[in-house]
Amino acid sequence: MRCLTIALVILVLVPFSSWAQLKDENLLQNLPPDYKIDFQERKDNILITEMVPQKESVNNWTEMVTTQVFLGLKNATPENFQSFMKKQWIESCKGGSSTSATSDKENGYQIALWLMTCPLNESTGKPEYTWVKAIKGNDSFYVVQKAFKFNPSKEQISQWMQYLKKVKVCDTRLPDRACPKIDN
Repeated sequence: MRCLTIALVILVLVPFSSWAQLKDENLLQNLPPDYKIDFQERKDNILITEMVPQKESVNNWTEMVTTQVFLGLKNATPENFQSFMKKQWIESCKGGSSTSATSDKENGYQIALWLMTCPLNESTGKPEYTWVKAIKGNDSFYVVQKAFKFNPSKEQISQWMQYLKKVKVCDTRLPDRACPKIDN
């Protein structure tokens, strides 16, 4: 489990060429352009990383990318996690909704992608739109979220859907799910 934590930190902080050192199961995710890591914490078996635009903070943001790794969680499914999040979201936001975008396999791993909307988040006084991608790994469970405190444009949605499409899990132990090899 410690290797996974280190791999996620490496993938977010260093360039693509460093992926050659990956071992076992890993979440492949780049730091978005013009973003910074503003919060990172490990509590028990959960690693959370929050990334915001360079001029924002996790305490004052308009856009945020949140990554959660549930280390050792093997029995959760993306669909169950989606149902759980939908229930929590709708209970906490009057008029909130959750819409499935896709449920599929990527690189041999089960994934789900959905959108949650809140017309008015009472704690911020702003709307909130959050795209969520959940991935069921063999060793852990992974969730990456892109949140907006405004109604994103079609161009922004397209940009972030491309970003989420590139977020994947790989495993150096499984040839059909191999991690990228980079020549240095």
